[in-house]
Formats: sequence, structure tokens, C-alpha cells
Amino acid sequence: MVLSLSGKIVELTELSLDDAAPLAAAASENRASYTHAHVPADIEGMRRWVDLALAARAASRQLPVVIRRTHTREVIGTTSFHLEHWPWPGRTTATHETPDAVEIGSTWLSHSAQGIGANREAKFLLLDYAFTHWQVHRVRFRTDVRNARSRRAIESLGATLDGILRADFSDPDATVRDSAYYSILASEWPTLRESFAAE
Repeated sequence: MVLSLSGKIVELTELSLDDAAPLAAAASENRASYTHAHVPADIEGMRRWVDLALAARAASRQLPVVIRRTHTREVIGTTSFHLEHWPWPGRTTATHETPDAVEIGSTWLSHSAQGIGANREAKFLLLDYAFTHWQVHRVRFRTDVRNARSRRAIESLGATLDGILRADFSDPDATVRDSAYYSILASEWPTLRESFAAE
């Protein structure tokens, strides 16, 4: 089944090679908000990023997604499911099975798409798909511990802070970052889903 999710603000579809140029255009609007995000700055860099994301999809490690405006289909950013397949007793391969848990990450939006509810709706669509279709046990989020805006957005989803992992990842400013890890469990999703529906 090919992923295709639609809301009032955004539409999510699986990444393809054709998306490199429109993603590069979206990323070039204004780069001030990408301080703590790995967002390619030109078409060549974006093509390399797309190639790597598609290779990760082929290896069943990731499901990269393009974010579009629902009514115009303009590309405004990207996000990804990072897939976890757990070693259950008796399982011989995880290659073609649904994931046991996911991380929603590698998310960025064009400058003009920030602050309009696009990120929140995209996260809701992905969360609902993960818990309802795949029936995952947990959805995780991680962000640079210094990224206050990203942390507030994750916390507004109802995610719980699991902790800070020190020296977790390289940052675009050539430092080693600490990451804040958050999660939502399958048992928590029905209540959180109702709160989204009530908005």
C-alpha cells in the first residue's frame, strides 16, 4: 500500500526522485529556522538527500514523505517515519513486516508554511496512521535539546519526555548535540486522538 494521507491543510505522499527540485525551492525561501536541522541548501544537496532517503526506504529502515498544501499541491517540506522492527521470538525476517515502533523525524517546512498548522496536522496524520494502520507500540520524537520551538511543538502533541541523550548526533553548526527524546504509546493514543478531534 502506498502512503497517501490528506487533511485540511496538508497532504502527505511518499517521496520520489521528482520531488528533489520542489523541495530545494521550498528550502530556499528563508533558511533562518534551520539552525538545528539538516536541510540541504541547494538542488545538488537535495538530490543527494533524496537518494539517501530512497535507499533507506529500499532497506526498510525509513519511509520518507513529502508534505504538500492540500489545495494547491505545492511542496512545502518533508518528514519521515524511521522504522523499527523488533526481534520477536519466532520471527525470521523483518523485511516485509509492518514496524513495531517508529520515530517521526527529519521534518522541516518552508518558511511560508511555518505557523499555519501544517506541522501539527502532518504529525496527527502520521501518528494516526502509525497507531491505527500499523498498530505500532510506540511513536518516538527526538530533537536538539536547544531547539525550544521544536520541543514545544512535540510537547503540544501530548508526547512524554523520556530523557536527554547526551552526545547523540552531529549538528549543522559542526557541534555534537544532546537530544531530547519524547514518545507516545499506543495505550495513550485514543485519548490524545480525541483531543486532536476536538480542536
